[in-house]
Amino acid sequence: MTQNRVIGIGETVLDILFKDDQPQKAVPGGSTFNSIVSLGRAGVPCIMVTEVGGDHIGDIICRFLVENGVSSEFVCRHEGVKSHITLAFLDEHNDAQYVFYKDHASVALDGKLPQIQHDDVVLFGSFFAINPAIRPAVSSMLHNARKAGAWLYYDINFRKTHIPDIPDVMANIEENMRLADVVRGSMEDFNYLYDLHDGEAIYKRVSQFCSTLILTDGARSIRVFTPDSCETYPVQAIETVSTVGAGDNFNAGYIYAMMKGLEDQASRIEMAQRWSQDVCRQIGNNISDELVSWLS
Repeated sequence: MTQNRVIGIGETVLDILFKDDQPQKAVPGGSTFNSIVSLGRAGVPCIMVTEVGGDHIGDIICRFLVENGVSSEFVCRHEGVKSHITLAFLDEHNDAQYVFYKDHASVALDGKLPQIQHDDVVLFGSFFAINPAIRPAVSSMLHNARKAGAWLYYDINFRKTHIPDIPDVMANIEENMRLADVVRGSMEDFNYLYDLHDGEAIYKRVSQFCSTLILTDGARSIRVFTPDSCETYPVQAIETVSTVGAGDNFNAGYIYAMMKGLEDQASRIEMAQRWSQDVCRQIGNNISDELVSWLS
């Protein structure tokens, strides 16, 4: 299976990471953004569809994309609007608690959008992919991607802060699942969305929308559900420095493995975990130079 490029559709923020209430690093981020930058660092042709303000932070973000091999052609710049900021406070286990400084109602995708082609890969997720303010543009891109024969990967990544929005966005979430070839969700996601706490019950609920579900559960085993089976993969215990980009780089590693022709789920999950673990060993959102060298 040969792909032309990976197209990421998602929000972009400036992440400021704190440890013991002291800032450690500021780096451009966002769930899909982190995945796309890591793929770009690995030499995969990538573009990012997102929006930022016409401010200095927006300049930093666009420059960061280009420096990591990702096209910024489809970044919508909005003059007079401030780019989003996220504060990530690392606890004693190096897991992050987030504080978001963003206005989802002000988000707009009113710039140039890509023509998605056969054999492109489309990665999308988080609130950006279900936000009613931009849903017409996002839905149009996803439907066009499906019609073109692209391969779609949806990372639900639903935050607790958006629980009050569930009545307004559930239809968008379920449409995204229908359009995707692979859906990744965490136990936490499905706790919030459906009040379900059992993997089999979750797949039974979502199998009407999607055929392949990757279900993650923090440090617990990963399960991959398909109509024919449920495969379980243990998660290797490692010493972490930060888990901020763990799930995002899991997604990127899975897509990388698929693009490199690894057909079996075990090989894809192994690569996904390698990328995730690499990011957890550092303060930052993207794979290290060491992993990039290993991949090449």
